[in-house]
Amino acid sequence: MEKHIPSGVWPTMITPFTASNEVDYEALQQLVEWYIAQGVHGLFAVCQSSEMFYLSLEERVRIARFVKETAAGRVPVIASGHISDGIEEQAEELRRMAETGVDAVVWVSNRLASPEEPDEIWVERAQQLLDRIPDVPFGIYECPYPYKRLLSPQMLKWCADTGRFLFLKDTCCDLNQMADKLDAVKGSRLQIFNANSATLLESLKIGAAGFSGVMANFHPDLYVRLTERWSMEPAAAGTIQSFVGAASLIELQMYPVNAKYHLQRRGIPLTLHCRSKDANAFRGNQRLEVEQLDEVYRLVKEQLFINT
Repeated sequence: MEKHIPSGVWPTMITPFTASNEVDYEALQQLVEWYIAQGVHGLFAVCQSSEMFYLSLEERVRIARFVKETAAGRVPVIASGHISDGIEEQAEELRRMAETGVDAVVWVSNRLASPEEPDEIWVERAQQLLDRIPDVPFGIYECPYPYKRLLSPQMLKWCADTGRFLFLKDTCCDLNQMADKLDAVKGSRLQIFNANSATLLESLKIGAAGFSGVMANFHPDLYVRLTERWSMEPAAAGTIQSFVGAASLIELQMYPVNAKYHLQRRGIPLTLHCRSKDANAFRGNQRLEVEQLDEVYRLVKEQLFINT
């Protein structure tokens, strides 16, 4: 039976660390439970939010396996973490990740070609990886680091036509580009998930499958309601869209430290420690930004409850 990725909300998971800089699996277990309790439709483990460029291959593989086992079939899990430059090294990373049992292994789009290399080179190397790793379903993540390589509609059609790709985390933040991409993959198994909060509602209206982005670490329940009920509750959808679009500006302020602070306030027992950012530089005003956003979030939820 062919695999499919369900539409909806796929948080880009953070990685909890202990004060001694080890992956905190106890906190990670509770974080997985929290995401699922919020109603998300899937989990994207081992991505940039997870600080994958600061994790060893062994850590990336273990995290993906742990998340998959903890989810225990309640939601599907996908994982990335292929960060090498060479094709053979990438193929080994992808094989190791596939062995964890995740539902799809996600490629990082900028790993297959340098900024100066044309799309034809990207496609050539993509075919090499497909040939080296048969019978594994894949996804693609237009990761902005170390540079953002967006896939053209033509490249996406090629990916869709292979029958091997189920998921695209789209980071173009442009509705016209997204419409062209959606048209290119129409009728295939390849679904497009918007990573941009501000354009989310409009992207759902033109056929995007859902949301996979940073802000599902802050307000996953609102994203769930928006993706599931936008056409049935237009007034509520407009309210949620206005909030999540503005709220997403906080991702520019010390992320993922601020997400960990928010999750602490939601009851997840994790430290603020990160490998990609110095948590000691998280200032008092940045804590207040999270606290004040949390209060607005509470008020929005009250309004939605009253009006439905």
